[in-house]
Amino acid sequence: MRPYTCPKCQHSLFFENTGCLNCGATLGFDPVGMQMVAFDLPGVPEAPWPRLTDAGPPIQPCRTRLGYSACNWMVTDSDPQQLCQSCRLTATRPDLSVAGHRQMWAEYEQAKRRLVYGLLRIGLKPEPKKDPGDDLGLAFHFLASQPGQPPVMTGHDRGSIVLSLDEADSVHRESVRSDFGEPWRTLLGHVRHETSHYLQFRWIETDSAATSLFREVFGDERADYGQALARHHADGPPADWAQHYISSYASSHPHEDWAETCAHVLLVQDAVETAQSWGLSLSSPVANAQSSADLLDAQSWSDLLLSQWLPVAQFLNAINRSIGVADSYPFLMPTQVVRKMSTAARLLRGAAQRNA
Repeated sequence: MRPYTCPKCQHSLFFENTGCLNCGATLGFDPVGMQMVAFDLPGVPEAPWPRLTDAGPPIQPCRTRLGYSACNWMVTDSDPQQLCQSCRLTATRPDLSVAGHRQMWAEYEQAKRRLVYGLLRIGLKPEPKKDPGDDLGLAFHFLASQPGQPPVMTGHDRGSIVLSLDEADSVHRESVRSDFGEPWRTLLGHVRHETSHYLQFRWIETDSAATSLFREVFGDERADYGQALARHHADGPPADWAQHYISSYASSHPHEDWAETCAHVLLVQDAVETAQSWGLSLSSPVANAQSSADLLDAQSWSDLLLSQWLPVAQFLNAINRSIGVADSYPFLMPTQVVRKMSTAARLLRGAAQRNA
């Protein structure tokens, strides 16, 4: 992700900023123009906000910002619900009157906005479900486990993504990460993983050529999913899984191999753009003007991965070790994994072209 600056004073900003700490300007992110906008607030907060530094028309703040202070995106169209392109994908919120739920839900929404930003940058714009029978739309359900009831299980089904609010509890998340032997476990990783299932369902399995390539590289997704997962949990991954998969869980079924790999492509896309935008180049020259869409169009995605991303990742790990914290990027890149990531990037590129 590229860095942003305050339109009023040009002070550096982060993607999540709602105000400039330097000049005090109120800020909002315009997902259509992909830019940060400064505002001269009107007397009525719900009214369209006049822009402070450009001649564009007033635009409205997302209703999630007005009601919960949990969004910094603007509504730039005539959405009757006054929800931004990210928040309109949320179909179910947890009970926000319960202590802690509001903060945990807001952290999930922040991760989802970064996900949606990344998808928009590569040319994919998921739309909310029109009704329960709409298989093409996308809906996020943020659910909290209830006392005496089975825990909420995170998962995807035909465009409906259920995310357990428990994962936003850092103590719970670290406990599960340790139990499952995972190198890391993050909210953004969860959102990317489950959305990758949706991308395959929505834009890959509906195209015969894409499906053929998918099966050639990731395997036949028609294999019984329940049996595959039961076998994985009972027997664990194959002994040589690290030579073929980005994670041990990816070895359980072609669907999970795709979701883990695709989520990793989205991670690298975001990370490489961030490094490029900050002018960080290690071992090889970087074209700072290259966009996220261009990253998927690179003549050799594997070369981009190995020559541009891994040196940065290794640098981050070295910095972390020097200050005594865990590696930022605890992953290996064997040949088979690089091939799968290159294929996932190719499939995403094809989906974006068909969606244009």
